[in-house]
Amino acid sequence: MFYKPNFRPESLPHDPFKAIVSPRPIGWISTINKDGSANLAPYSFFNAIGDKPPMVIFSKTGPKLGLKEEKDSVVNIRDTGEFAVNFVSFDLTDQMNISSQHFSHGEDEFVLAGLEKGVSEIITAPFVKAAPAAFECKLYKEIELPGEDQIAIIGEVKGIHLNDEYLKDGIFDVTLYKPLARLGYRDYAVIDELITLKRPDD
Repeated sequence: MFYKPNFRPESLPHDPFKAIVSPRPIGWISTINKDGSANLAPYSFFNAIGDKPPMVIFSKTGPKLGLKEEKDSVVNIRDTGEFAVNFVSFDLTDQMNISSQHFSHGEDEFVLAGLEKGVSEIITAPFVKAAPAAFECKLYKEIELPGEDQIAIIGEVKGIHLNDEYLKDGIFDVTLYKPLARLGYRDYAVIDELITLKRPDD
């Protein structure tokens, strides 16, 4: 089968694009607005794009569902130039899902999801204290993408929080916290098993 994105055949009632590009890490983005109110929202278009210095990217697609408002994450990053990326363990699935709702501007998803705020060292935005890891980021660049209100945010990681519970012999062991990954449709995956490969020229 071949199709063009704007002309999906009737045999594909749901767009499979996100199912094809999977699994994807979840960028659970926390910000703070000019009045000091915190915001927390998950983004499924997220990844690391560099390591010297470490850089991350996430993108938002469209305004809030049913609300004619820009997403708080983007507004807050524009105003403050900073954000935190929190990583989602399997144990935080329900809290992440609660924070995915389209709340009105200014509502604090930390409170609504019952999450404790961690105090950042470099930025003013809080991070999810229970997260296995979190990045403190400064805005590097905002990029307007083609299409309907699509924006990419690139950030430089200025500080990294690791939960010591998941460090084992100096290795950050993801199998201990079981990262939650985004698939397509309404599906998620949990990573709890690894395979290790050496390059042929090692």
